[in-house]
Amino acid sequence: MKQFVKKEHQAAAIEAIKELVRIPSILDESDAGKGHPFGKNVVAALDKVLEISEELGFKTFKDPEGYYGYAEVGEGQELFGILCHLDVVPAGDLKNWHSDPFEPVLTDKGLIGRGVQDDKGPTIASLYAVKSLMDEGVTFNKRVRFIFGTDEENLWRCLDKYNEKEEPITLGFAPDSKFPLIYAEKGLLQAYLVGPGSQEVAVNLPGTMNVVPEVAKYSGDKLAEVKEQLKALNFDFEEAGEAITVIGKSTHSKEAPKGINAITRLAMALSEIVDFAPLNFLGKLVQENATGETVVGKIEDEQSGELTMNFASLTITPTETRIGVDMRMPVTVEKAELVEKLTAKAAEYDLRYEEYDFIHSLYVPLDSELVQNLMSTYRDITGDLVSEPIVSGGATFARTMNQCVAFGAILPDVAGMAHQPDEAWSLESIYKAMDIYAEAVYRLCV
Repeated sequence: MKQFVKKEHQAAAIEAIKELVRIPSILDESDAGKGHPFGKNVVAALDKVLEISEELGFKTFKDPEGYYGYAEVGEGQELFGILCHLDVVPAGDLKNWHSDPFEPVLTDKGLIGRGVQDDKGPTIASLYAVKSLMDEGVTFNKRVRFIFGTDEENLWRCLDKYNEKEEPITLGFAPDSKFPLIYAEKGLLQAYLVGPGSQEVAVNLPGTMNVVPEVAKYSGDKLAEVKEQLKALNFDFEEAGEAITVIGKSTHSKEAPKGINAITRLAMALSEIVDFAPLNFLGKLVQENATGETVVGKIEDEQSGELTMNFASLTITPTETRIGVDMRMPVTVEKAELVEKLTAKAAEYDLRYEEYDFIHSLYVPLDSELVQNLMSTYRDITGDLVSEPIVSGGATFARTMNQCVAFGAILPDVAGMAHQPDEAWSLESIYKAMDIYAEAVYRLCV
């Protein structure tokens, strides 16, 4: 195999990742307007990656409404898509970072900053991998199109708009997960459980649906009692003036059982003090279970494992309670069955079900040409003959297109740091991903 990616491609890619990370492209609908539907910072990241792409020799296009853009090289009727996203989740509590999350730094852990793994780093790694092929003077037998989304961490409105306006891809991949390859993704269902308000307790914990909440602040008139309950439960918390912060452990919702949910821990304490049905739902029913077993019973299948259920937000006002929940559904589970069970159990606690978002599961057969080609590329480059294609609870853009899978960019022996403090990606891993992507596109498109 030829070594397409040279040191100059590696060095340039690192600088480009830094440029993108410096833009805090977090959804801000209060800053939405014409040409920037998700906020000016998000569209600034889109503009920057299109600028980089154009300088590399790609033909570029930006959606006039600001939802998406793309960069393309090659000729032919077939369209090979590489589906990336430029938005990132919030940094969370800055005290948990050892550096500014939007000022990338290079340490012995690698490049650190929000988005270096999810998904700005993989976006640039794959972009410069294709650039390395261009520098070899290869002739592409398909058009290779990088599709840059801007709302992946929320409602995927960017790709909805793309699919409404643009031609479909023939096949492709999303560099937004892990190697060797994700051939099936669990269904994603997000909802709010809504009920009456309370005059006794007030909580405002908005949260992000696809992140296990790492902190939960409380400053109400039950403060002293809450402290005692947290101590009795042996839960970590910090005090600051007339407020406390329950400390959890953040992770992606797809791996909710690996995290520690600060919101449900606070609810467990509060429900011992205030007898309020919607609060009891979290504090006495859910507690620290993150598989939904206490709510809907055990739901799992052989193909993709168990359901995960992350209670990501909690707001209690005098007029309303609103609980946000993110669920990752096994690929054989019917949505209607899950909704029926959740609705019935929620009603026992004066809560009603309101759907927020739903994305169908993804499945591409293991014997497909796409999967076979990508797997052989991964194995030839890495020498890893043990790792097999896997099923994921994560939701990637791959499920929005035909014949598309999630392919990398995180190697099996590299810690997944998406959505976590000190998000980092080692240079060695970045360079290996670039080699894999270059060879994969070469085999499929040259």
